Amino acid sequence: MVSQIPQEICPRPFLKWAGGKSRLIQQYIPYLPKKYKTYYEPFIGGGAVFFYLKPQTAVLTDINAELITTYRCVRDRVEELISLLKEHKNQHSREYYYTVRSNPQGTDLEKAARLIYLNKTCFNGLYRVNSKGQFNVPIGRYKNPNICDEGLLRTASAALAHTKIKQADFLEVLNYETNSDDFVFCDPPYYPISSTSYFTSYSQSSFDKEDQERLRDTCAKLADRGVKVMICNSDCDFIRKLYKEINFNIYPIEASRSINSNTKKRGMIYEVLITSY
Repeated sequence: MVSQIPQEICPRPFLKWAGGKSRLIQQYIPYLPKKYKTYYEPFIGGGAVFFYLKPQTAVLTDINAELITTYRCVRDRVEELISLLKEHKNQHSREYYYTVRSNPQGTDLEKAARLIYLNKTCFNGLYRVNSKGQFNVPIGRYKNPNICDEGLLRTASAALAHTKIKQADFLEVLNYETNSDDFVFCDPPYYPISSTSYFTSYSQSSFDKEDQERLRDTCAKLADRGVKVMICNSDCDFIRKLYKEINFNIYPIEASRSINSNTKKRGMIYEVLITSY
């Protein structure tokens, strides 16, 4: 039932994203549904699960307008995007980085190239904005950052070719005609397990307890339609209680914490993978 692009293309994320799932895919495989028609991901982020599955029919959304603009440009205008990224690569320097960082204006294509350029050259590849929505990550310590990976961008573009991409709150997924043939994967901002939890440190708007509850209620409604739903989140009593209340299955996942300014605080932690099926 799942229509996919050829395996040899092997697309993968073109952005590094806080909480990205590339390293967890192997642990997810046993829990992924074997058959589905349309794939939905309402918190697309780096898109690791999407690029692994390579579904032909997909709806990808996120509340981050700049991120969605970038996905659309990779899908629709990849060659023009590559040309702009080559210009960024040629001019890259510390001074140039901060000049680009301070100038968020431009066409959609210029904004997409800016986001990718900053993502490839900023500290730890983070996407973080302040309360005004301004990107504020300092330059990273890279000797030769891979600013324009042409092959990666082209394979990502091929994978995205037949997808619908739009800016939307996760609740929008309820407005689609989802049914038992579909699969919804949710990778929301994680519930903080400490006051400095990295799960919620890199977005303009907080994703609080009420949002986590709204997401749970959304997943419950999707499951009532027979939709296959998978959610990942931090492993804590609050999240476990939320999904036990609607009889979802909960599985512990061992994850590596790789994004932290203090290297001593990086290491193994536990997350949960939650399914309706």
